[in-house]
Amino acid sequence: MAKISHLALGDSYTAGTGATPGANWPAQLARLLDGRGFSTAEPVLVARNGWTSANLLAVLDRIDFQRNFDLVTLLIGANDQFDGVPLEEYERNFQNLLGKAITLAADIPKRVIVLSIPDWSVTPFAHPFDRGQVAAQIERFNAINRQGAKAVECGYVDLTAQSRCAATDLTLLGPDRLHPSGKMYANWARFILPVVLGRL
Repeated sequence: MAKISHLALGDSYTAGTGATPGANWPAQLARLLDGRGFSTAEPVLVARNGWTSANLLAVLDRIDFQRNFDLVTLLIGANDQFDGVPLEEYERNFQNLLGKAITLAADIPKRVIVLSIPDWSVTPFAHPFDRGQVAAQIERFNAINRQGAKAVECGYVDLTAQSRCAATDLTLLGPDRLHPSGKMYANWARFILPVVLGRL
């Protein structure tokens, strides 16, 4: 049986910054799928700490995967918000990324799942910032990626509420007190799993 292939596009939240190797949510999702009787290949990650939507788009423009994927996930925008990227620019980049994601999923939109931007305003790292403003800005960015996914019938998973659990449980954060720990990535993988199962 051919193994399920997963292309995970994003930034630090997909790369697994803050957690030990193998503890990022794509890797943990693969193990959950294997536990459900699937045969899952190691996820292909195109994700790096600090990447904005423009960074991810530029990198994808240079890669020729020469194949399609059974599942493509897209989680991007935290650094756009942090860097003050205008909403209009993020929307344009996101739409381009979503189009590329669908193409890489063999032009099958249901195989693409967009994940909402986590809310880093609840973390200790955010102490010097206006937390309310950060949270409100993240909501505006998420409105764009949620509406974009819905318009083309891609899947959507709201991780934002899940990420806010870190406000009362610091074990959900890594050593930098900003990025998730393996524990939070595990929670995300369990939360994403039902949506993936419904679309494979």
